[in-house]
Amino acid sequence: MSLKGQTLFITGASRGIGLAIALRAARDGANVVIAAKSSVPNPKLPGTIHSAAEAVVAAGGQALALKCDIREEDEVQTAVAATVERFGGIDILVNNASAIWLRGALDTPMKRYDLMHGVNARGTFLCSQACLPHLLKSANPHILTLAPPPNLDPKWFAPHTAYTMAKYGMSLATLGLAAEFGPQGVAVNALWPKTVILTDALNMIPGVDHDGCRRPEIVADAAHAVLCTPATRLNGQFLIDEDVLRIQGVEDFEGYAVRPGHPLMADLFL
Repeated sequence: MSLKGQTLFITGASRGIGLAIALRAARDGANVVIAAKSSVPNPKLPGTIHSAAEAVVAAGGQALALKCDIREEDEVQTAVAATVERFGGIDILVNNASAIWLRGALDTPMKRYDLMHGVNARGTFLCSQACLPHLLKSANPHILTLAPPPNLDPKWFAPHTAYTMAKYGMSLATLGLAAEFGPQGVAVNALWPKTVILTDALNMIPGVDHDGCRRPEIVADAAHAVLCTPATRLNGQFLIDEDVLRIQGVEDFEGYAVRPGHPLMADLFL
């Protein structure tokens, strides 16, 4: 189980779960593209594409930092072309970039609505569309999207309809692309954490008990297991990080906890 020599295009990989996935792949000796908007430091959200690329190299991988707003078709196409020019192809796309706004309908400005749908649903589709011609040439191609299992229980819509619609857009893209490209050998799956994951972005959401969270490494380890699986054996699945790792033989998850022994908070949509 190794990603050595594989080329991963990871959106939103300058921090958080995306960076954790990048670093796990780097330890195998993978080529990792850090595709994100953060090219300069932000006091509220630490980490840039450049600091992430440095961390990837330090971990043992090859890195390419690309400033890319996945809402912009030209920027995505340019980033994909730069990736292929540098590494010769693309083996894995990780659709990690996502925007969040957990408010009700009357408290959701249309600017926020458009941002979430532009990044989450449209961005996932656009990046997949741009990478697929190259993925189809790979020996073991994967698209892995950080999206939840579709759940039509109204309780997941009432508090934040706009966010749920945008996030489920990523889930529906997974369903459709898996059906279309799975028969052509591309594994298209989704991965979602069982518990809330502590990232810097969580600091922008008030009222979250950080002690009840797990660290991003649990998602990264689960993603690694998925991406090392032969593409022909895994397609169209909505996977949960803990379940993936249990199949790998992991039984003790306390090491992933921010505060071992503290009650954990289940993530949304589960």
